Amino acid sequence: QVQLVEFGGGLVQAGGSLRVSCAASGRTYSIYKMGWFRQAPGKEREFVAGITWSGGRTYYADSVRGRFTISRDNAKNTVYLQMNSLKPEDTAVYYCAADRSSALTTISRMSEYDYWGQGTQVTVSS
Repeated sequence: QVQLVEFGGGLVQAGGSLRVSCAASGRTYSIYKMGWFRQAPGKEREFVAGITWSGGRTYYADSVRGRFTISRDNAKNTVYLQMNSLKPEDTAVYYCAADRSSALTTISRMSEYDYWGQGTQVTVSS
């Protein structure tokens, strides 16, 4: 099993920056890739960014590319999502997820992931 805990959410003004983190514990050696997803009120959960655990290959949704950066620190078993130039439409609960599968073509697919964190709220005020 892998346990994921997100932290670092909060309230920020539009145009500001925020970094959320996801700490993994347990059988972290089984993780191949990790992703960040978000869910706004009344909307479906959507892919934000993904990263391979060892090689650090990154993937982004079009809506955040150029503004958000995903990274990982293997020594700390932690994945980060640096969010810059935040917009009110970025307001959502942000979830991290981990997957054991080496498939990368489906990195944006929620059903691909085996483990999920509890989420952290990010609110961007206008």
